[in-house]
Formats: sequence, structure tokens, C-alpha cells
Amino acid sequence: MTTEETDKIAASQKMQDNLARIEELTERMVDAIAHKRPMNPALEGPGADLYMTSSAAMMNEWLEKPSKILEAQVNYWGQAMKHYLEAQEALAKGAFRPPEDPGPSDPRFANPLWDSHPYFNYIKQQYLIAAKGVKEAVDKLDDLDPVDRQRLNYFSRQIIDLMAPTNFLATNPDALEKAIETEGESLVKGLENLVRDIEANRGDLLVTLADKDAFTVGENIGTAEGAVVYRNRLFELIQYTPTTEKVHKTPLVIFPPWINRFYIMDLKPQNSLIRWIVDQGFTLFVVSWKNPDQSYADVGMDDYVQEGYLTAIDEVKKITGEKKVNAVGYCIAGTTLSLTLGLLNKRKDKSINSATFFTTLTDFSDQGEFAVFLQDDFVDGIERQCKADGVLDSYFMSRTFSYLRSNDLIYRPAIRSYMMGESPPAFDLLFWNGDSTNLPGKMAVEYLRGLCQKDRFARDGFEVLGETVKVSDVNVPLMAIACETDHIAPWVASFNGVAKMGSKDKTFILSQSGHIAGIVNPPSKKKYGHYTSEAPVANPNEWKAQAEFHEGSWWPRWGEWLAKKSGAMVPARQPGDADHPVLADAPGTYVKEIVKI
Repeated sequence: MTTEETDKIAASQKMQDNLARIEELTERMVDAIAHKRPMNPALEGPGADLYMTSSAAMMNEWLEKPSKILEAQVNYWGQAMKHYLEAQEALAKGAFRPPEDPGPSDPRFANPLWDSHPYFNYIKQQYLIAAKGVKEAVDKLDDLDPVDRQRLNYFSRQIIDLMAPTNFLATNPDALEKAIETEGESLVKGLENLVRDIEANRGDLLVTLADKDAFTVGENIGTAEGAVVYRNRLFELIQYTPTTEKVHKTPLVIFPPWINRFYIMDLKPQNSLIRWIVDQGFTLFVVSWKNPDQSYADVGMDDYVQEGYLTAIDEVKKITGEKKVNAVGYCIAGTTLSLTLGLLNKRKDKSINSATFFTTLTDFSDQGEFAVFLQDDFVDGIERQCKADGVLDSYFMSRTFSYLRSNDLIYRPAIRSYMMGESPPAFDLLFWNGDSTNLPGKMAVEYLRGLCQKDRFARDGFEVLGETVKVSDVNVPLMAIACETDHIAPWVASFNGVAKMGSKDKTFILSQSGHIAGIVNPPSKKKYGHYTSEAPVANPNEWKAQAEFHEGSWWPRWGEWLAKKSGAMVPARQPGDADHPVLADAPGTYVKEIVKI
């Protein structure tokens, strides 16, 4: 038998194997979709109100300014036809090349074929012309209030991004080249990845961003030494093992957000904020929140304050024998720390000596990019979903955050996984990003209605355990760190909340980068700098205008500030005491719990 004949037999067998795999995968996909959870239309797109107001604005344009609408349409069709004719002319000259391409540059179209091949260049240019036409049509609409305009811009951008030719196999040269190179194997592997993700999300689709088998919490991430020294139904309290002979007298307790897990602050030894804090000589406690199931449906904000914050603070005081603690709150946990501080002020309780806020919102008058999801149509849908499930499933939170950066967190990963057949990368940050948790139904609705929508904490007051507290009730010395490109907690909104706090001792730091990278920014990397200013924490524009830029991480600056709030040095404390035996080694048990709704 010749080599050619052997190759043909091998190719035929490979084709049969692939067809069998495709048939099996198709059956699995059909079965997974058949068991899909009931759809909640309110969480799949904007409500009818946006369609009505947008349509009314368009009709008003037609009636009052028809020339404006016609001009936009003529402009679009003129550009599309001009490019079509240029492409025809270029081909008619006998040269298999597209017309001159003026751009603009777009990272989605990095393959040289987008510029050199007439077919792909024509598709790209027509898409860009259409995308520009849609954007300009929306931008020129009058008679829309700011929130409706923001929402219309957002959802039209989502449609534009969805329809990019890179998202479809027949118009993606990278995927087609890979399919040819691998004799179709990449497409089969892509189908395997697609079915895996659909099965993992009960018939819904959520792209896996990182290799889930590459990391194990407690083994190669989240490995800082410590022990669980207290546990209740809401959290485990972890005390970390000291690495210095002496520590500051006043202990530090960190409250991470319960939307994700706390080990974002302890991914690897070289970028672990937890390890760095311990190495600076602080007795560190970290709260690890429970991942709730349906039995937590009636857990609200009051429960998080009482059973979470107040209990954790009390247990830290008991273990260390100190009367005061320093506290840190990150994101939603910083918001709730502010509520707790307001409550303690009302009660004249001095248990918290100082507070640090990481990317925290307390003034929601500027909802930033989240305004799109904080209108009644969407929040009503969340409330219905919470009543049905008892919790807000992590799936909905993950999907919402992903759509704020859809090209980076949905479409590019989907192309690599489903069209190119590539395995997700072994990236610790993306692994953590996909390891999200559920929210108790009552708490989620209270947070969205009372804080995000009605902005009660910064306006009329928010009720906590029978007391009405306001942001002005926060009166302890504080430092707030916001991030320059944060799309979850915009730095100006964070600044405005801090400005309204009643504390006389305020320090504000603006870090470069976003919600995570701006915080998890170890000095050793020398990557992102930060801004400080002697200007009063009153007006964000004036503060930024006078701010001084510093190379490198803000961690050492915070460490110096915290040391001044932490008292004298005392012998290092080992985890636990006679009344608080070690219940488990860090990172504990709650952080590893997976709860499927």
C-alpha cells in the first residue's frame, strides 16, 4: 500500500470519527437546551418602555425634521454604494485586490486578509460603514432623556458588536484558516467547547474564560497560611499566620465583596495583597462569605450587617483582646461597611478605629455604565427571578458584568473557543472572575432598590437594624482607593460619596487601571501608578487638577497610613485562641462551595 493510499484511509477514518463526535455532541447540546431554565424576558433585553420612547423620538424626528433623517440615510447609503462601486472597479481592472482601505484600525480585524482579500475587505468595510450609520442615527436622536439615551446607545452598541463579521464562521478568516490547517478538527473541538459551556449553564451560554482545571483554591491559588477561627451561616473568619516577630497592636479585618470570592486578594504569592499585609506586620483577618442557596432567600442587608460585619468585628476583638479594629471594605462590601459605620456612629460605638474603602460607591446619583441595568424593567425582572429562585443566580451577575465589556469578555473568548477550538487559557484572574457566587434574593433587591436606584444612603437615609443612617454619619478616619478606568465603580462617583462622609480625616487615592488590576497592584510589578492630592476631598475635578502622579503601587502609601492608625508593636499573634479553635486551614471551606440553582 502506497503512502498516498495510507493517507487517504487515515483521512477517511478521521472524517468518520469526527462525524461520530459531531453527532454525539449535537445530541448532548439538544438535551442540554431542552432542560434550559424558563426564560425571564426582562433579563434578556430592555423593556417595552425603551422601545416606545425611542420609537416616539424617531417619529418626532420624521415629523419635525425629516431632512435630518433623510440626510443620515442618504449619507449611509452613499458611503455603502461608493465602497461597493470602488470594489467592483478594482476587480474589473483584473487585479484581485480591494480598493484602498483608509481604516480605521480595529483589533478585531488584525488578520492581513481583512485588508488584502477583496471578499473579506468588502465585508469589513460594509460592516464598519453600517456600524457608523447606526451610531450616528442614535446620536442624532433628540427628545430622549439622558438615561434613555444612554440605554439606547448601550443596546445599539451591543447589536453592532454582535453583528461583527468576526463572530461568524463564514466571515472569519482566522477560523477558516484554522479549520483548513486542522482538517476540520478545530471546528469539532470548538463544538465540544460550546456543548461543555451550554451544559455547565443549564442550557444557557456563558463563555468559559479560563481553564477550570488549571487552578485549585488552596493548592496553587489562595495559599497564604492561616486558619478559620470562627464560622456562622454567613461567613468564615480567617486569621492569617504572622510572618514577623512583632505586629501592630490594632488588628485589621477585610470585608471582600460577596459577589465573588475573597481570594482575588491572594491569587499568587507574588501578587497577594493578603501576604503583603501580613509581611508589613499587621494581624490580618479576612471574611470569607458563604455562597448562598435557596434557604438564604430571606437574608437581607440587615443580616449582613448584624451577622456579618458586627459579628466579625466582635470576634476579632475577642481573639486579639483589643477594643478597636481597622476595617477594609471592597466594592459592595465597602458600601456595607459604610452602612455599618453609620450605624455604629448612631450607637456611639467606637469599635472601628479607621476604615479603608476599595472601589466603593456610597453615592449612587451617578450610576455610570450600570445605569443601563438599574432601571425598573431590569430590576423588576431581577426581583421576579429572586422570588422564583430564592437567590440571584451567579449566572445573571456574570453575564451582566461580561456585557459591559462584551468584545473582551464574550466575543473574543467565544471565537477562540468555539471557532478556533482552543482551550481557555490558564489565567488565574479570569479563573477567579468565573468563580462567582449567588446573592440572597432579599439582599439583592434591597441593595438594587434602596441603594442603587433610590440612592437613600446619600439622600434621605437608609434603614439599618432600626436606625436610619446617612453617608454623612461615617465619621472615622478613612482612606479611599478608586481606580481611573473602573467601569463598575467610577472613580468620580466613588469620590463624591467620600466627599459627603462626615470624617474630618480623609485621604483619597486614585489608582491607574480598573476595578481589579488597580487594586491588585503589587509594588514588585511596578506597573500601575497612582495619584494623590493635598486638595480637599470636595470636588473631583479640582482634586484631580492638583493631583500628583506617583510611579508604582499605592500599597506602600496605604501601609504607612495604616501603620499610624494601628498602635505600637506587640508580639505576633498566632491564629485563634482557647475560645476560637482552628476549624479549618485557610482558605477555609466556604470559598470552595459550588451552589447550582
